[in-house]
Amino acid sequence: MINREREDLIHLLTGAIDIHLHIEPDLIERSTDDLSLAREFVSLGWRGFVLKSHYFPTVERAKVVSAAVPGAQVFGAIALNHAVGGFNPVAVDIAGRAGTRIVWLPTVDAANEAPEKQAARGERHQPFWCHIQAEIRAKGYAPEPLSVFDEKGDLRSEVWACLARVAEYDMVLATGHLARDEIFAVVAAARERGIKRVVVTHALFPSQALSIEDQCCLADMGAYIEGCYTTFYTKKCTWEMLFAAIRAVGPERTVLSSDLGQRSNPPVVAGLLDFADRLLAAGFTPREVRRMLVENPAWLVAGEEAE
Repeated sequence: MINREREDLIHLLTGAIDIHLHIEPDLIERSTDDLSLAREFVSLGWRGFVLKSHYFPTVERAKVVSAAVPGAQVFGAIALNHAVGGFNPVAVDIAGRAGTRIVWLPTVDAANEAPEKQAARGERHQPFWCHIQAEIRAKGYAPEPLSVFDEKGDLRSEVWACLARVAEYDMVLATGHLARDEIFAVVAAARERGIKRVVVTHALFPSQALSIEDQCCLADMGAYIEGCYTTFYTKKCTWEMLFAAIRAVGPERTVLSSDLGQRSNPPVVAGLLDFADRLLAAGFTPREVRRMLVENPAWLVAGEEAE
């Protein structure tokens, strides 16, 4: 943190919901587990978080944690990678019936994360899950990477079916690790299907690297633009670029999350406090910080309007 008192920052984030983090149990060793983090959030007066896994649906786990830690609200999610059948409308339907709040489009299995694209981005941008993907490919049974487009360049019928299920259960659609053109196509299709809540996942992460102009266009189409603490803490993109993007898009269409849980990065709470501190130091008002870290997440996962 830069200069503000920890307690002031904790109070500023009263009711915070982190919509994007990776904690244990998981396939990768993490810095904390779901029960411990839920207890920590409650002790701070923060509301809760969304459990993200690249490989497993988390709604059942979220319900158990919420029941085990009174006062915590933990939300389930699903990522449409090969582990759940990719663009699988049955998986999305079941997720919706169970109360899942966020459906991420492909992440680790996205065509935009294919090995050749990873190699082109360079070693310093390699995510933690790359070795798992490499091990699966080495066994010889990994399916083809997932693109939302068919051979004609149109959205796949199964993608449309998944979007229909997201709309039916009023879940949040997150764009995952799709490429730029895929993101624009999906956001337009989501609007057509009547999906109320769309998040452009970590828009400045290297595999997305959306221009500020693109981010503004997507926000104008109704999407929320996500900024994740790890993208900037690990120097995959500059803090100055994030601040410029927020000013252009506006706090009302920006949602901020940690994307933390990696053992080599700060703990989740420390990261969120540092995030808030850096925003204040960059000239954002306490009201704007709360909008991006507290109120917009609450609208997305709990349907609550901003104050």
